[in-house]
Amino acid sequence: MLGRGKTGSGKTLAFAIPMVVRLAASESAGRRKGRPPRGLILAPTRELATQITDVVDPLAQAYGMTTTTIFGGVKQKRQETALNAGVDIVIACPGRLEDLLQQGLVSLEDIEVTVLDEADHMSDMGFLPGVTRILAKTPADGQRMFFSATLDNDVNKLVRRFLHNEVLHSVDDPSSHVSAMTHHLFEVPVDEKNELIHKLASGTGRRILFTRTKHRAKRFARQLTAQGIPAVDLHGNLSQGARDRNLAAFSDGDVRVLVATDVAARGVHVDSVELVVHVDPPTEHKAYLHRSGRTARAGSSGEVVTVMVPEERKDTLALLRKAAIKVSPKKVTVESAEVAELVGETAAFVAPEPKETPQPKKKTEPGQSGKRSSRRRRGGRGGGNGRGGETSRGGNGSNSRGAENSRGGEATRTGQSGRGHSAASSQEGRPPARAQRSRGNDGTRGNRGGRKVSEARGTSPETRKRNCSRAGSEGSRTVYSTSS
Repeated sequence: MLGRGKTGSGKTLAFAIPMVVRLAASESAGRRKGRPPRGLILAPTRELATQITDVVDPLAQAYGMTTTTIFGGVKQKRQETALNAGVDIVIACPGRLEDLLQQGLVSLEDIEVTVLDEADHMSDMGFLPGVTRILAKTPADGQRMFFSATLDNDVNKLVRRFLHNEVLHSVDDPSSHVSAMTHHLFEVPVDEKNELIHKLASGTGRRILFTRTKHRAKRFARQLTAQGIPAVDLHGNLSQGARDRNLAAFSDGDVRVLVATDVAARGVHVDSVELVVHVDPPTEHKAYLHRSGRTARAGSSGEVVTVMVPEERKDTLALLRKAAIKVSPKKVTVESAEVAELVGETAAFVAPEPKETPQPKKKTEPGQSGKRSSRRRRGGRGGGNGRGGETSRGGNGSNSRGAENSRGGEATRTGQSGRGHSAASSQEGRPPARAQRSRGNDGTRGNRGGRKVSEARGTSPETRKRNCSRAGSEGSRTVYSTSS
């Protein structure tokens, strides 16, 4: 079946009621644990999937059936638990459902009724390959229904492959529009556009502002809130929890302005939205119709305003012709009578909540903390101070690196035995090392810069004693061992 109707005409109930009744009367109905789903509803966005669940779940509960929602952006553990417990109807977005299918966590072999909601939008978003793979896993003899306000483009490919002896049921003509919806087209200079948007958002009723980009939606919501107009944003960069909170705040009346991208253009139903503003005109006429359909729903009236700058005039007029919207552009300012009539009574100023200033982190003194400081202390790892202690690198200082933290002096890292190279090691047949790279028992580390070398492998105790005495009297001087 192919179903088409205007936005807000009740398409969700049109497939939800017969699906629940049919599955309840089916012979496969039962309460066994781990039963596979028998009904499948696919939706393009998380918001639409959530709203479909809100409609279907009470109906299913009345017949003793269960539902679950599957989409990305959240942990899948809860979804796995629901599937393992057994579920009758699954409302899902294609991406996450396909992931679960590949993991073997869900089976579609027992699906009796499949519904594809907003089928044309699913194709426009690039979900067609995934939807095709999902539909191919459902039984060929099951019932399949495609619903949308417009049915065109790649939807025909799905129709030819998966629907047999299909019936087209259209509530009204494809080009028909909601009679209670009034359209306005305002032209303003670029430097006055933001001021006009803020004026249109200042009324007492609910408003939805549509922008083209996520960044713009976030910025407008922040600016409106700072000017005393409580607003929230809704776009793809938000986590699912933030989306749900913002949409709930708008639905419950905590805020009266929702600034959104096309994520909210389909399926988001909020009662008593009196004004929709196209801050940025959409790129296609179908997006215009679905955006505008957030108002004048279920028989109520509503206003739609498209704001354009002179550079957008040509493209916007072409867009409205494709959408079969007859409206004349008007050049307005913030003080125009047409604007004041749409705004109506201005809402009271709501002071924004002050931002909490982050408390500066307290610096922990090294002596008070049990943890070792990540910053390397100047002078190495020992208990003394400085690299050379009280003497130079080549002297007999008392602050050594091993005993008292110095590179010079008579002690080294390992006390009196150096870095494990004691005099005994040379007597056990170990090969001698280059004197300028060695560390001794009583001296410092040698290098190319002429540091004193007080020990080299293979030197006798007498030579080491003579080297130490020379270092103390003559300062730093390179001394080579007899063996080297």
